[in-house]
Amino acid sequence: MKTLKKPTLVIATTNLGKMREFREHLGDLQIELADLSAFPDFPEVAEDADSYVENARAKAKAAAVHTGLPALADDSGLEVDALDGRPGVRSARFAVDLGLCTARSDDANNRALLDQLSGLDSVKRSARFRCVLVVAHPDGRECIAQGACEGQIGDRLRGTNGFGYDPVFFEPTIQATFGEIPAAQKRAISHRAVACRDLHSKLVDFLQSPGPQ
Repeated sequence: MKTLKKPTLVIATTNLGKMREFREHLGDLQIELADLSAFPDFPEVAEDADSYVENARAKAKAAAVHTGLPALADDSGLEVDALDGRPGVRSARFAVDLGLCTARSDDANNRALLDQLSGLDSVKRSARFRCVLVVAHPDGRECIAQGACEGQIGDRLRGTNGFGYDPVFFEPTIQATFGEIPAAQKRAISHRAVACRDLHSKLVDFLQSPGPQ
């Protein structure tokens, strides 16, 4: 009996840690997952749009066109209610936008955020990590999934695990910051995990659909 070839999905990243996460969340599906390391001439894609969807869409579409395969890209950020949703899509550039440094820096971003919220009590420090996933097909179709993880911004840096805003993002149900918990525990509850669960139910049908005729 002839075995049908599994559909391939390119993850638009060369980050091995991110690939591990996607393999954990999507690895049980009957699809092959590949990253951009097999396509070293893939051009840099600017992520300067005003929304997570547009940033993820731009990278996913570029990867789909370049590889000729369906491609997945993500964009995420931290939204703080007391700052009207900032830094949001500009999360990686928060301190730069405030004129506090000239290059992206996790430490500068965290300290800038703590300074912005100085004096606020915990009930006014609500925040969430948000993630949007876009899968783009070379034929022009796309599939979108998203997820969020609710929490609060702490009053100081706590923990040395993770990256980005993890040391200041306090998750009330576990009574710890993302910087204090093991990576495996964070991956189970993170915004990317929620988005992947949303994508999980849609992905195989999307990849196997014949698309426009």
